[in-house]
Amino acid sequence: MSAAEIKEIISFVGIGLLILALVLITLSRNKLKGILSGIVSFIAYVCLIVGALIVFYVVISGPTG
Repeated sequence: MSAAEIKEIISFVGIGLLILALVLITLSRNKLKGILSGIVSFIAYVCLIVGALIVFYVVISGPTG
């Protein structure tokens, strides 16, 4: 695999984590109650931060040569 393909896969993982965070936050706010809602929210926000950092890294690192 070339460096560009690896960066593409990494960016897809980051986008997937952002989408997972969206679904988990929505689930936590609308369907869950109590401590389970807090746990799912925590997991969602961790996914959001990690996904954002991955996407930020891919964008800032620029194109591969």
